[in-house]
This record gives sequence, C-alpha cells and structure tokens, in this order.
Amino acid sequence: MSRRGRTDAPVAARLRPADVLRTGGAGLRARPMRVVLSALGIALGIAAMISVVGISSSGRADLDRRLDALGTNLLTAAPGQAFGGGQAHLPDEALAMIARIPPVEAAGATGRVEADVYRNDRVPAGETGGLGVWAAGPGLPDTVGAEVAEGDWLNEATGAHPAVVLGADAARRLGVHRVGPAVQVWLGGRWCTVTGILHPAPLTPELDAAALVGWEFAERELGFDGHATTVYARAAEGAVPDVQAVLAATANPAAPNEVEVSRPSDALAAQEAADDALGGLLLGLGSVALLAGGVGVANTMVISVLERRSEIGLRRSLGATRGQIRGQFLVESLLLSALGGAGGVVAGIAVTGGYAALRGWPALVPAWATGGGLAATLAIGAVAGFYPALRAARLSPTEALTAV
Repeated sequence: MSRRGRTDAPVAARLRPADVLRTGGAGLRARPMRVVLSALGIALGIAAMISVVGISSSGRADLDRRLDALGTNLLTAAPGQAFGGGQAHLPDEALAMIARIPPVEAAGATGRVEADVYRNDRVPAGETGGLGVWAAGPGLPDTVGAEVAEGDWLNEATGAHPAVVLGADAARRLGVHRVGPAVQVWLGGRWCTVTGILHPAPLTPELDAAALVGWEFAERELGFDGHATTVYARAAEGAVPDVQAVLAATANPAAPNEVEVSRPSDALAAQEAADDALGGLLLGLGSVALLAGGVGVANTMVISVLERRSEIGLRRSLGATRGQIRGQFLVESLLLSALGGAGGVVAGIAVTGGYAALRGWPALVPAWATGGGLAATLAIGAVAGFYPALRAARLSPTEALTAV
C-alpha cells in the first residue's frame, strides 16, 4: 500500500522485439501445412511479378547487346507508290549516288528477281515455300552486317555464274545444310550451286528467306531488269539523322516522294515496346495473384484468432496487454507474408535465369524488383493481419476463456 493509502496498479511486462518474433514464429510452427498453403499464394504472386520484370529486363538487355553489335546506323531506301498509283522504281544510279553521300560508310542493294527456287526440278511449281530470289552485289554483307555461316559470299567471279547464297530460313526450308559443287538447287529453271549459307540477319529479316544470286547473272540469265528493290546504307553514327533526311532525294532526285526511307533498328525497338506492353499486362495479372495471396493470409489469420481464443484468454488473464496480443498476431501475419515473399523472389529469379539461358539472353533481375516484391509482401501482410490482430486484442479474458 502506498503512502497515500492506495495500492499501486500492476505493471505489464514488456516484450522485447526478439520475444515478439519468437512468439509470432511459435504460432506459425504450430500449423505448418496451413502456413505453407497460405505462403504459397503470396509466393506465386511475387514469383509472377519478379519473373515478368526479370524476363522483360533480360530481353531488353539482349536487344541492347544486339543493337550494339549490329549498330543502329543502317538505313534503307525502297521504291514506294508512284504518283499515278502504280509501283515506283529506283533509278539505276540509286546505289552509286547513295554511296557518294559523305557520311555513308558502306552501301549495298538487292533487286527482286521474278524467279522461284526449289530443292530439285521435280517439286511442283506452286510449292515455293514462300522463298524469293534476289540479285545482290558483293558489298551487301558488310553493309547490312550479315555473316556467312557456311561457304563464301558472292564475289565478282561467282556473281556472274549460276551460284547462289541462301538465307538461314531459306536453307532450312530447302533442306540444305552444307555447301559445295555437288550441292545445287533448282532456281529459275536451271541448276545453281550453293556457295554459301547465311546466319540469321536480325536487322534484315527479308534476307533470311531469300536465295541471293549475282547481279550480273540475274540480268543475263533470269530476266532481271537491273532496278534495285532496296538500297542499304550504313552511315556514320553521329550523322544518321542527316543521312536519313537526304536519302530519298539522293536515291531519286526526280521524285523523292516515291522513295520510302526506314531504319531497321526502329523495328526491333518497336517490337521491344510491344513486348513491354505485354509485360505490363502480365505484371498486372501477377499483382492480382498477389492480392489473392493476401486474402488467403487474412483468412488464415482470422481462423487462427478463432481457434486460439483460449490461448488469447489465458495470456490476457496472466497480464498480457491488448497491444501485446495485437503485436503477436500482426507479427505472425508479417512473418507468413515474408516467408511467401522470399520464396516467390527465389522462384522468380530461378524462372528468369532458366528462361534467359534457354533464349541465350543475359539474365537480369533489377534490384528494385526484388526489393519492391519483398516490400509489397510486408505491406500486404500488415494489411491482411491488421483486422485479425485488432479482433484478437479486443477479446476480454473472460470472453475468450468461456468461448472455448
């Protein structure tokens, strides 16, 4: 009894942070199967979000790597629509005039040949396989960055004779896997020797499904009119916009409006933008999955409060405060969400690494994605556990013990 004639009120014991964590962990260990299933919902949502961001970032890194290797300074000039509505033509001097532009470092051209290519002379005429025949000059590979996988490119000697270089897709469709004097295809009604096979050309995919013959041979033997269908120009890096601005007028000074100028690397960038849009959609779906996992955590915590009313009543009767009960269940919810989040991050990184290895990409998972994923799980855990924690704290010792 105090000096003023009244007893001092009992002081509740204070729990250290380590004690709160230990108490919250004990509640999870008592129901391992329920914990695993609840954490799995969180893990799936986080894994989906991490893998979407990681795969998108890895694809972007691969595109940047390819563009660095291929260059973004390749421009093309092709005939567009004529003033009268028909198909325009580039002048015979278009390639030479474009090559004389000072910042242009290399130039090459292809011309569409009205001929078809088959594996042999017994294939029906209608079964072309979507392959085209194009006339090409010696400087084309250096200009467009195409590499020869097998054999050699057309030179001044082979370009005047029935020799052909196949694009990667054309070789696959024709069933040609090697080169040499004995390897021939039926092209334009005559046998042509396969002297080379190209690697896939990302900046010029039209060459992948093409059979390329020499310019002189195409004019002499295949009825080619000599007009270039596409002129490729490799400009100095700092002068690409300037060259692009004068390319049409240089290719066809009489009718520059009949020339279509493009930059092949822009198509790859547009493809990446489309992939980013799809990635945003998938990221939204992952967020929905994460919210569903949060609902599962909230459901688990509400059931846990209902099942453990006797424990709550006993602790309250022994002096535990409402704040301590509230903290216990809130920590359980946070630990449950963190467990699912950590598993989801690991799974997302594994999926990203596996997919990147399958595609030959550099694996890249941004640090903000993993940190943001874990932060999101903790936020969801706090929200999901808030109501159950309040409900548990509001139970009086008498109500909790008599409800059993």
